[in-house]
This record gives sequence, structure tokens and C-alpha cells, in this order.
Amino acid sequence: MEFETIKNYLEKPGKKDEPTEIHKLPLRFFDAFIVHGLRIDQIEHGRVLCSFNVPQRLLNTANTLHGGAIASLVDLVGSAVVFTVGAPSTGVSVEINVSYLDAALPDEEIEVEGKALRVGKSLAVISVELRKKASGKIIAQGRHTKYLPVSSKL
Repeated sequence: MEFETIKNYLEKPGKKDEPTEIHKLPLRFFDAFIVHGLRIDQIEHGRVLCSFNVPQRLLNTANTLHGGAIASLVDLVGSAVVFTVGAPSTGVSVEINVSYLDAALPDEEIEVEGKALRVGKSLAVISVELRKKASGKIIAQGRHTKYLPVSSKL
């Protein structure tokens, strides 16, 4: 593939200093963009279970749930799980990995389950699984490792 074709794929029209529609978006809109419509079904110590219907705004060019949206759900739901164990902060991501196993179609109901595998003094490891609610078929499995701020002993 020609380098110019690759460049055009990633770069979007508009000059660097020229305002575009993107510049009109509110600051820190991304989390709300991903989780809008998410329903919390159950919260307990070390676990969050939620569901949503795949919205049009999160589809890729193949008309399925975008992998980046799935990775963001692993991040956001994984962070929420950290709060369920009493941590004062969700910390910062050290590593996120996602295995994509099946596609999710528009308006399909999806279940997202996050579970704490370990939450220690400075690290939390969370597992997040996305499943088709009707069949239980796994769409993606993610693991999210977070560094938790260590409280000062002073």
C-alpha cells in the first residue's frame, strides 16, 4: 500500500489551527460517549454486572461493535470494580489487554461483567468479559491492571 494512502487514512481534512466539528466537543466527553445507555444490573464487592444495547455511535465500518469501544468498556467497567472493594481512587492503567472472540451487532443486548482478580496495596487486576445476553456467547475478554496510589505514612 502506498504511504500516501496510509497517511490519508489516518489524517482527516482540515488545517491544524482551523476549528472543525471535533473542536466543538466538550472536554472529557469520551467516557460519557462510551457508557451512555449502560445499565447497572448488579454491584457487589469485587464485581460489577451491567448491560446495554449496541448503539449506532459505537459501530465500526463492518457495522459491529468497535474494538476500541470494547477496550474502553474494559477500562471503564474495570475501574468501577476497583471502587467496589473500597479503594479511594481507581488509580491509573498499567496494562489493558483484550481478546476479541466474536462480533456484536447493532442493537444487540450485551452483558459486561467486571470481576476483581486481586486488589492489593498498589496494584489491582480486573477481568472484564463482554457476552451476548441472549446466548451467553463471549464477545471479548479483557484484563485490566491498575496502579493504585499508595497512601502516605507521614
